[in-house]
Amino acid sequence: MTRLLAVARELVPGLAARAAEIEEARRLPADLAATLAAAGLFRLAIPRSLEGHELAPDSMFGVLEAVAEGDASAAWCLMIGVTTALAAAYLPRPHAEAIFGPPEVITAGVFAPLGKAVRENGRFRVSGRWSWASGSANCHWLVGGAVLEEGGAPVMGADGRPRHRMMLMPRAAVELVDTWHAAGLRGTGSGDMVAKDVEVPADRAVSLIDDAPLETGPLYRFPAFGLLALGIAAVASGNARAALDDLAAALGTRRSGNRTAAERSTVQAELGRSEAAWMAARAGVMAAIAQAWDEALGGGIRLVTRARLRLAATHMTRTAADVTRACYDLGGGAALYLESPLQRRFRDAHAMTQHVMVQAATYELGGRVLLGQPADTAML
Repeated sequence: MTRLLAVARELVPGLAARAAEIEEARRLPADLAATLAAAGLFRLAIPRSLEGHELAPDSMFGVLEAVAEGDASAAWCLMIGVTTALAAAYLPRPHAEAIFGPPEVITAGVFAPLGKAVRENGRFRVSGRWSWASGSANCHWLVGGAVLEEGGAPVMGADGRPRHRMMLMPRAAVELVDTWHAAGLRGTGSGDMVAKDVEVPADRAVSLIDDAPLETGPLYRFPAFGLLALGIAAVASGNARAALDDLAAALGTRRSGNRTAAERSTVQAELGRSEAAWMAARAGVMAAIAQAWDEALGGGIRLVTRARLRLAATHMTRTAADVTRACYDLGGGAALYLESPLQRRFRDAHAMTQHVMVQAATYELGGRVLLGQPADTAML
């Protein structure tokens, strides 16, 4: 982990220097995606049996967090690539090797079952349109969640809900539609992807809910959706950390009368509160990860631990948004200009809070589990 974190930190200045370019392009430039891939950072969650890093969650958090200090959009694309690569642990060996064996492969996609998959002769015929396909322009493979259909009707599970699986499709078989005109995370290229009758072998479709991973390492006993939520929290944490550092540097040079802004007591108090809030939220995340990892090493993770993991990730993401807002406020009028990184950090942070894994509804779900009330925990 020390080596990978050092690699990530080496990339931070270059990413920060190109932040405006990334925003203007509305996607991660291909050369930056290739740099992240060549550094092995898209392989954090790929099994060691496939020459991946199979990195422990706390180390994964640190790497994603470091990249986000350089640029949140770049880190978001990396996070999506890392978490979609969890599929490698669920695929039969031939498919796992074909997709994830190449050392610089990049994957992305959308878990939400917005497509449909009709089974025919051992294959699925997949069609659908998915929004929020972050980082897809630089990918070799794309994942799209799809409801299974037979005879023109959804296949229902024992719980009475339609069954769905993630379909792994070659990038060339999927159309990308540029719909990404957003206020935050502008450089993620999170437009739509469209599939029309794409053929997918039945054993190249996986479910993180219904399937058991074929890999046996503790990383694959860790909650997959918890890991996704942690990835979002890591990007949010790194983005907020950079906002705090950017603000401190700016306050030391901005003058009001015969004093710098850094010498004003009100500024000092608000910066102190923001720093403390970031520290506390991050400590909560790391404690939740440690508990869940300890249980994963022991063979299984309790439901209450899964709930606390998601609560910690949500709290980190939303606290990070509050911190960037405070930094933006303290930045004064100068923070309004596009050349100020504070306005970008502010916009990116609030875009992250919209992800379903860290929306405010997570608090209710976690509370229901903690109170022993009935809850849908399939994605916990």
